[in-house]
Amino acid sequence: MNAPLDRFIDAYGLWAVFGGTLLEGESVVVFSGFLAHQGLLRLPYVMLCAFAGSFLADQALFHLGRRWRNHRYVRRAREKPAFGRALALIDRYPHGFILSLRFLYGLRTVGPIALGVSRVPAGRYLALNALAAAIWAVCFSLLGYAFGQTIETLLGRLHGVETKLAVAAGLGGAIWLGYWLFARRRR
Repeated sequence: MNAPLDRFIDAYGLWAVFGGTLLEGESVVVFSGFLAHQGLLRLPYVMLCAFAGSFLADQALFHLGRRWRNHRYVRRAREKPAFGRALALIDRYPHGFILSLRFLYGLRTVGPIALGVSRVPAGRYLALNALAAAIWAVCFSLLGYAFGQTIETLLGRLHGVETKLAVAAGLGGAIWLGYWLFARRRR
């Protein structure tokens, strides 16, 4: 690791994974898996940081809904159409909803709050949230790792971390744009 960017990623990369999963999620973990494939981060640590950030964020949102039901943030979440859908799914499939929440589009933030407002016991949510966070962290980290392998297969062995990051950012941007356009069209 000679380049300044390599040293920066080495020093702060795992903190960025943790912080990014507290705030956003999938794209951070996929990109971190890509960096692990490039040897800039270690894959098991990426998975661990992704698990911790995702688990803690959802636990905090659950307890926000449970403890402060009348807080303005919770009230705003309750006004969203996705909140009603989340409550309906929780009533029908409480365990399945908790396990699949991270994979359901549009419910990532309101889902844990809805679970906090619901009658799901806190201990059960804790256990299922931990399992779901572990599955999610492993899946998306491995997706990014495989993404790195695919880039190398398509473009040959890339030289320099800047080139690798530029290619990953370009492909990631194109995928995000396609996803955004698809989601916008569905609405």
